[in-house]
This record gives sequence, structure tokens and C-alpha cells, in this order.
Amino acid sequence: MSNTTSPRWFGPAQLTALGFLALILSGTALLTLPVASADGTSTAPMSALFTATSATTLTGLVTEDPGSHWSIFGQLVVLALIQMGGLGIMSITSLTGMLLTGRVKLRARNSTAAEGRPMLEGGVKRTLLATLLLTFFFEALVAVILCVRFATTYDMPLGRAAYEGVFHAISGFNNAGFGLRPDSLISYNHDGWILIPLAGALMIGGLGYPVLAELVRRGRERVRGRLKGTPVSSRRLSITTRMTLKGTAFLVVSATLLVAMLEWRGFLSGMPLGVKWLNAFFSGVTPRTAGFNSIDYANAHPITLMVTDIYMFIGGGSAGTAGGIKLTTATVLLAAMTAEFRGRASTTVGHRSLPKGVVRQAMTVAAAGLGAVTLGVAVLRICDPQFTADQVNFEVISAFATTGLSTGITADLSTPSQLALCLLMYLGRIGPFTLVAALALRNVSRRFDYPTERPFIG
Repeated sequence: MSNTTSPRWFGPAQLTALGFLALILSGTALLTLPVASADGTSTAPMSALFTATSATTLTGLVTEDPGSHWSIFGQLVVLALIQMGGLGIMSITSLTGMLLTGRVKLRARNSTAAEGRPMLEGGVKRTLLATLLLTFFFEALVAVILCVRFATTYDMPLGRAAYEGVFHAISGFNNAGFGLRPDSLISYNHDGWILIPLAGALMIGGLGYPVLAELVRRGRERVRGRLKGTPVSSRRLSITTRMTLKGTAFLVVSATLLVAMLEWRGFLSGMPLGVKWLNAFFSGVTPRTAGFNSIDYANAHPITLMVTDIYMFIGGGSAGTAGGIKLTTATVLLAAMTAEFRGRASTTVGHRSLPKGVVRQAMTVAAAGLGAVTLGVAVLRICDPQFTADQVNFEVISAFATTGLSTGITADLSTPSQLALCLLMYLGRIGPFTLVAALALRNVSRRFDYPTERPFIG
């Protein structure tokens, strides 16, 4: 009897990791071409690799200014890497999540794991179609707003305004944070028509496709119910959606207030009152793996950097364009700690009990993330001792969380440090998904258990 099961090394997680690696290497090759640079010369392989990795992993850290170093061809390569990286993450992780929860038939597993392969049957096709439609709808909406603003307020020619609008919209919705100005968005830190649409794109893209799909489906049901005069379903939102929405609201509001409090007389000083709150809000949104910045983090207070480190490490929603260990992971860990403090046997969130396996997976993802960040900090401290601990910690966490915020040291790092950041960006993008998929898809059974013995803790 022939074995039709896919080889262990080519499961969904491995195919995704290899797909991202192939995309990075292809982007690197294109960016080293003379036509990709503005001056017509070949870009150093290290710079091309760093840019391709940052774009594919939706990070935003750069060693070369995207607006001046790269030609239109090079910028389009970067944009293509961002779009493919974003679509790949949203579709593959969402589909794999459906596989793990049983929403896709068993015979479709081997085909839906690999990016770019034909999808099977209606459910999977509808999932991919909805992913594409949601992505392009929000990108187009933000692009139109930015295009109009650039053309009417900044006197850009219509073609240039449209190009910049599309570039920033794609970069924003995919949480990549690549801009076309050397100072990112600092030049526009007074303009709410630029910052607020981009902040909206960052938050929506960072929610994750499962949450967006559920919200769209719920909204469609309500509209149909009201039009037909039928009762609207009172079914509760899923626990993933509730955790993501509440976590997003809490992190954005708390980050905005903390930045305002810490930097009111710092980098926010001298701004009008409304502009202060605008930039505090934008600085509260961007640590959730966005990459854009409207203020200079090189001038930020050390406590501001520390707080931003925490928010970057947490990240955004699962199966979306955000990085970090994810909001659901942080929420599960907090719920587990609360249950332990209260002496409860089970971990609960929103009147729902969580399986013990989910708690272990959350602990594993968080511990692995802390381990990767610790090793990254060690490498940078050894290779580039001239930078402060605050700068190094910020840079490393920004890379692992695929945030892209920087205190301005990226281009000045040594080659070993830049390679370490490339690895962190790659691991930060595919690591949590690969780890969770590997844990969830295990089928290890034993016919015995070892004797139980309780060690001392603490």
C-alpha cells in the first residue's frame, strides 16, 4: 500500500518557511541589479539582503533610504515583496489555522499548506478570495485618501501622488513601515489626513484575517437581517476576536497615554495641543509592528523606549501582518497567571475555559521569543559595543517583532550584527507560526506515563 502522506519535513510550517526564504533570496537578487538603484550601480549584497528580508518579513528596518537609494524599479521590487509577504502570511497562516481546527477537510491539508498552489474545493477558495478582497479594499481606500491629500496639499503631480499613496497604503496595511522619506513620516507629523488613515490601516491589517473575516461576516448578517426584517443573531464573537479587539484597544489607548505622559515635555514639546495628541496616538499604534514613525526615537526618553519594547514584543493579532508573540499569546499568559494567583484549576478567558495545551503553547512561544531576543542582544553587544543597551534592545526587539522602529543605528551596525537582525526578522515572521503549527500537528502518543513528582518552584 502506497503512503500518500506528505513527508514530515515538507509540512505546512516547513513549506511556509521555505517559501519566505525563497522570496527573500529572489528579492535580494533583484535588488543587487544596477537597474534597482537610483544611480545605476549595483547595491552591495548585504544591503540588498537586509532590504529584501525587511520587506518580505514586513519589518521596515532599512540600511538604505528607500526613497533615494532605490530606483522606481527597486521600489517596486520592495513593494512586491511587501505585498507577497503580507498576502502569504494572511492566507497561509489562516488556512493552516483552519486545518488545525478542523474547518478544512483532511484531504485538503497537503495542498493548502504551500503558498501559491491551487486550492481545493469551495471553502478554501472562498477563504483566499476573501483574503484578497479585504486586503485590496483597505489598501485601495487608504491609497485614495493619501493620493488626494498629497495632490491637493503638497502640490504633487497626480501620477506621483497616486504612486506615493499606493506605496504607503500597501506598506501600511501590511504593517511593513517602508516610507519614501528619509525621516519616515516625521515630515507629516502635523497632518492628521496622513497619519490617521495610515494608523487605521496599521490597526486593521494587524488584527489578522480571521478577525476581519468574522467582523465582515457579522456585519453582513446584521445588514441582511435589518433589510429583511428578521431577528439579528445574538451569537457571541469568537474568543480569538474578542481577545484581539479588546487587547488592541487596551494597548493603543494605554500606549497613547504613556507616550503623552512621558514625552509631553520631550519630543512632543513645542507642538500644538492637537498635534501632540495626534503624534502620541500614532506613536501608540506603531509599536504594534508598524514601522512608520512620526517622531525621532533617537530623542525618546529611556522609559519611552522600554515601554515601546514591551508593546513591540507583544505585537498584534494572529494570522495577520503583525509580528511579536501576538495578542492572544499575551492574553492567554495573563489569564494563566491570574488563574494561578487565584488558585483556580483551569484557565478562563471571557467565560470560556482554555485547553491546557493552548496554555503550554503560549508559554513556549513567549519563552522562545525571549530566548531569540536575548541571543540577538548578546550578538549586537559583542559586535557593536559602541551602542547603548537601550539602543541595542530597541533594535533587536524591533527586528524580532518585525516592527521596524529604530533609534537610527541600523545602517551603522557591523555586518555580523545586520546578519543577526536578518535572522531575527525571519524568525520573528515565520517562527511563531512554524512553532505553533509544529506543536499542534504533532501526533505523539505513549502507552505509559512516568511517576509524578512535584519540584519546588520559586
